[in-house]
Amino acid sequence: MSKKDIDWANLGFGYIPTDYRFVANYKNGSWDEGAIVTDPMITMSECAGVLQYAQTCFEGLKAYTTQDGRVVMFRPDLNAERMVTSCERLEMPVFEKQKFVDAVEATVKANIDYVPPFGSGATLYVRPYMFGISPVIGVKPAEEYQFRVFVTPVGPYFKGGVRPLTIRVSDFDRAAPHGTGHVKAGLNYAMSLHAIVDAHKQGFDENMYLDPGTRTKVEETGGANFLFVTKDNKVVTPKSSSILPSITRRSLMVVAKEYLGLEVEEREIAFEEIKDFAECGLCGTAAVISPVGKIVDHGNEIAFPSGMENMGPVTQKLYDTLTGIQMGRIEAPEGWLVEIK
Repeated sequence: MSKKDIDWANLGFGYIPTDYRFVANYKNGSWDEGAIVTDPMITMSECAGVLQYAQTCFEGLKAYTTQDGRVVMFRPDLNAERMVTSCERLEMPVFEKQKFVDAVEATVKANIDYVPPFGSGATLYVRPYMFGISPVIGVKPAEEYQFRVFVTPVGPYFKGGVRPLTIRVSDFDRAAPHGTGHVKAGLNYAMSLHAIVDAHKQGFDENMYLDPGTRTKVEETGGANFLFVTKDNKVVTPKSSSILPSITRRSLMVVAKEYLGLEVEEREIAFEEIKDFAECGLCGTAAVISPVGKIVDHGNEIAFPSGMENMGPVTQKLYDTLTGIQMGRIEAPEGWLVEIK
């Protein structure tokens, strides 16, 4: 394996084209076999369903080089399952779970020279996605779809180390009650863009969205789930039908219970409880855990005892253990790592 000539240590978190991608097409009621191709460009009608009515969903996962030199993916079966849920909610044809995993594996294997070396701090980001490609002018599902997978090498999400974030309670809602908050639909992220741009203008790193029904309970941010630690070291995450089920968050709960021996709980969390927690973090594929130092509710600051300099002690243990599993330093639960051979 001959690595590409890339300055791995100085990669940002952005798109770098690679040599190959996977493409499959849905026509006349079925998917074709799909293939690895070199062309990164997509040609479609100006009236394509994705352009007119945002009929698209996506996933995000990573491939790593482990300490012993293997290239692995982290729990792609859960990404496959989540995309099935997204497709069903958006009236898109399901891409069968094993075919999803096979397509992701084939794309990583074809671009194996772009997988950053162990110790570089960089990883290979994998983006599977699907969209309606046939013309649609009336409001209805498209008849034809395309499923694609591309990969791109990325640096650490936080360049220069992790620092605790300052987030604000948003006046906007991320999702409607009984809407699409629980699926990875592109439209959810489009809706969050104004809120995050406005938050940045006001000096905040992220938004905290409350439940859209009563605005009294914690939900998530625009792209990550919340994780809290109580003062007696219990790990608690919000439960809601409009939260995207983060694979990282679900994995961290297993790590907390099975590896660290901590009590874990998934339940509704009232915003009023926030002041009583010892630590707070945001969970997602890109950064694993991003520590939160304080939350600002319309001028009222809620500062966590873990402070604004470092991760809290429990959050740090969770981060170190999960990244240790991903990088092969700690033995993984069965099925969590899929090796690219």
